[in-house]
Amino acid sequence: MTIKDLHTTEFHEYYRRYIFKLSDELPLIGAFVEGKKSTVDFFKGIPADKHSYRYEHGKWSVKEVFQHLIDTERIFMYRCFRIARRDETPLSGFDQNIYIEPSNANNKDMEALITEFQMLQDSSISLLKSLSGHDLMSVGNSNGSPMSARAAAFVIPGHNIWHMNVIKEKYLQ
Repeated sequence: MTIKDLHTTEFHEYYRRYIFKLSDELPLIGAFVEGKKSTVDFFKGIPADKHSYRYEHGKWSVKEVFQHLIDTERIFMYRCFRIARRDETPLSGFDQNIYIEPSNANNKDMEALITEFQMLQDSSISLLKSLSGHDLMSVGNSNGSPMSARAAAFVIPGHNIWHMNVIKEKYLQ
């Protein structure tokens, strides 16, 4: 299954910015496998003196952006899981900004963040492999809008690409 299989009724318009960062030929699990490698290589390649860098006062540091990717994956895979299991309870949104301070991302070693990301990606891939196509096509309610399990999953690797592009443009110039 690729993003070509998605219908626009399976996700809120906001998520197009992430989902359509992905190749329309890459299968869902392939997007995770490829994305894991490219994300790890990307963050390993950032010089240590840039890890706590903020391009502007009030913006997240590179480590905080990486922690945000990890936190967002946890939330979206939880959404994917609940929807795939046909849980019809509406899923709430989340305020990404309140997650950063208690995460203590800037006090973590970059290698610890990379390890956490890799383990989470492995868990996400394992979950996706356990779900059938029918499970992934299930649609629930997330943050007041329809969302399929597969759309929730496709958001994750696209979201990672989105933020790596932001880091390239605003943090590494």
